[in-house]
Amino acid sequence: MKIKWLGHACFLITSQSGLKIITDPYEAGFRDMISYGPVKESPDIVTISHQHGDHNYTGDLQGNPEIVQEAGKHKVKGIEFTGTPCYHDRVSGKQRGNNTIFNFTLDNIQVCHCGDLGHPLDNSVLQTLGHVDLLLIPTGGPEATLDLDEALVLCEKIKPSVIIPMHFRNQKCIFPKYDIDELVKLRPSAVKSSKNEAEFTAGQLPTSQILILEPSL
Repeated sequence: MKIKWLGHACFLITSQSGLKIITDPYEAGFRDMISYGPVKESPDIVTISHQHGDHNYTGDLQGNPEIVQEAGKHKVKGIEFTGTPCYHDRVSGKQRGNNTIFNFTLDNIQVCHCGDLGHPLDNSVLQTLGHVDLLLIPTGGPEATLDLDEALVLCEKIKPSVIIPMHFRNQKCIFPKYDIDELVKLRPSAVKSSKNEAEFTAGQLPTSQILILEPSL
């Protein structure tokens, strides 16, 4: 399985057979806060965690992908997606609405994309998520998502093999509070890659690695 960070919370995940999944495609130039390039991939499936323009914009995508959104079980092109309901804020969605965490298995690797998770998860939700190999989690901090220390606590509870940060402040995304240096201060063992893509094989995964990718767009 290959995973490529396009930018923000958007990843291109490609199976060994060539099936392509896009997570949370954004609108380029969204509210003058995102300057990543447009997402012009041709995926088979798109997951959307919530209805904000930096996570649900499909207008630049090519082809005719199937859209997976909202909580529940969704079986698409042989892949089962489990959407776990949560919130974009700490007040049960009253400020920013709902969010959906998506879990799915590709090439025997269990992936969890947190979207814009805005609050700590209780044990019952953690049990629902189950085993996670690859965790895609926002690390940009409050106002939009979990605070950074809360995100790291969640990582420790889930215990994935690989953590890939997303939705953090950088030259192409100006509204999150924290940039990647703040994460590295708390977790000096985090690996900064000069690449935008990584490849993983079931049974050969690292142990508790935080892998920081470069955006490709």
